[in-house]
Amino acid sequence: MNKLIIFDLDGTLTESKQPLTATMALLLSQLLSKTPVAIISGGAFSQFLKQVIALLPVSANLANLYILPTSGAALYEYRNDGWEKIYEERLSEKDKDTIETAMLEAAKETGTINWSDQSWGERIEYRGGQVTMSALGQQAPIVLKKAWDPNHAKRHKLQEALATRLSGFSVGIGGATSIDVSKRGVDKAYGLRKLCERLGLKESDALYVGDELEKGGNDEAVYKTEAHTKAVKDPLETERYIKSLLNA
Repeated sequence: MNKLIIFDLDGTLTESKQPLTATMALLLSQLLSKTPVAIISGGAFSQFLKQVIALLPVSANLANLYILPTSGAALYEYRNDGWEKIYEERLSEKDKDTIETAMLEAAKETGTINWSDQSWGERIEYRGGQVTMSALGQQAPIVLKKAWDPNHAKRHKLQEALATRLSGFSVGIGGATSIDVSKRGVDKAYGLRKLCERLGLKESDALYVGDELEKGGNDEAVYKTEAHTKAVKDPLETERYIKSLLNA
């Protein structure tokens, strides 16, 4: 068993923006009884509360769970019966406005988003340590999200157009329809390193599990670290992998 196991969220532990299944919640609880577990994703901490934490069994060892919202721009630990923020690389209001303007310009330049089309929730969301642009809105149906950009082409266009405008920031692909912008150098590799430092572990002590570890995927940044990796295609494969870890 690795000294630390880090999971991506959407596409790895759950479907996009969906709650943990009862099976996954039980498996995570069993894993938490054996080793520290971290979850890192582009969502805000509030998303983790309803998508993950609220679904875990009451017996789950939350002291072994570490939450890294906004792609590692923040870290939360469970201490004294509550969640404590350890750090947050927060963007300023000025940064937020700069990023939002660039997002609007990039969407127009690439023609990837039609702002007059229906939106399911906000398309641009300020999450403290990150600004996220979701082409269809934050709460779009999963079937529409998966169909919007299956080969990453639209998101790569948006990423490139934004990177040109926002050279002082990190611009990365997020979920199935989203682009995430954070402070320069702040990404999943940053979050992994910060957590390993806090726990007194080497990067090579950690195992990262994600569904987009391929080139251009939203887990690719992890390759900048020395962590071990395990690629999965969906939550069902993640379930099988966790069972193999528990039975090893």
